[in-house]
Amino acid sequence: MTKKTAVILFNLGGPDETKAIKPFLFNLFYDTAIMDLKNPWRWLLAKFISSRRSVKAQAMYNKIGGKSPILELTNIQAKALEDKLSLNKDSEYKVFVSMRYWHPMSDTVVKNVRNYSPDHIILLPLYPQYSTTTTASSFANWEASAASIDMNIPTTKICCYPADLGFITAHAKLIKEAYWKASESGKPRVLFSAHGLPEKIIEKGDPYCWQIEKTVAVIIQILAIEGFDHSICYQSRVGALKWTSPSTEHEIKRAGTEKIPVLVVPISFVSEHSETLYELDIKYRELAEKSGVTGYVRVPALGTEPMFIEALADLCLKTKADDKLCSFNKDRFCPKMQSQCPYSLEGKKAA
Repeated sequence: MTKKTAVILFNLGGPDETKAIKPFLFNLFYDTAIMDLKNPWRWLLAKFISSRRSVKAQAMYNKIGGKSPILELTNIQAKALEDKLSLNKDSEYKVFVSMRYWHPMSDTVVKNVRNYSPDHIILLPLYPQYSTTTTASSFANWEASAASIDMNIPTTKICCYPADLGFITAHAKLIKEAYWKASESGKPRVLFSAHGLPEKIIEKGDPYCWQIEKTVAVIIQILAIEGFDHSICYQSRVGALKWTSPSTEHEIKRAGTEKIPVLVVPISFVSEHSETLYELDIKYRELAEKSGVTGYVRVPALGTEPMFIEALADLCLKTKADDKLCSFNKDRFCPKMQSQCPYSLEGKKAA
């Protein structure tokens, strides 16, 4: 009998229509991984923030088609991954999409998975770099949903793949293609732009920024471009807390002062959504023009880039039903100081 494996692709999710904007924002800010407050304060603050930000968010979504395209694009990635996995005749694979803050969410997806009756489940985040605010939140939400319907199927969690060779090579290919275009107006500075986090989360041992730096370091090594000028920066700041720095805005203004072009790489995003289509393509492009940047080119998100899909498939094919947790190299990747690495909870040795 053919072994059946269910692969769950996790992504953030996004509003699929105007009336979904406010509840999507509420779900986001009500997550304890985002807002570490006890109720009723977390509920009240999430209601306040989502109500206050929904008007501004609606104006933003209106500029990119009135909704987030992330579900449609993630479904396309899921189909590409399933097609790739289907080439392996030893097992049957079915790929499901589970969004964290908007539909389809894990409480619905677990029921679809149970109906599929797999022998093994693989949890595969579309967050290459691990964070307690993204991957850990999705894992915890999935486990709670599975427990609520008593679904006990051997499950492997792939925590991260920040330096996976296929993932890195896919990035390097797209960057190299865009680099020469950006060079038309001078030697470009490559801005590796990642979603920011409050610094207090990083200070608690969240490995996200450390993994972002490792991703960039390996990409640069693969590119092997002489005199490669680059900066790691962070976007999408919300609220008054101190966030990871430098900000993408700061680096664009700095490039404008120096009168050089920039090539922007969405290093933590593998699917196009509001942070790429609005922030990078509209908001920051306008800022670059006003700041005197001599050229602005944006590298697309990985999407269904064949090497990226092959990398995801390879991660799935390497897992076994008795693996509870693995990374791209089947072992702990983060050093001891990154205490929020999931391997810390599993008692695995630090690098």
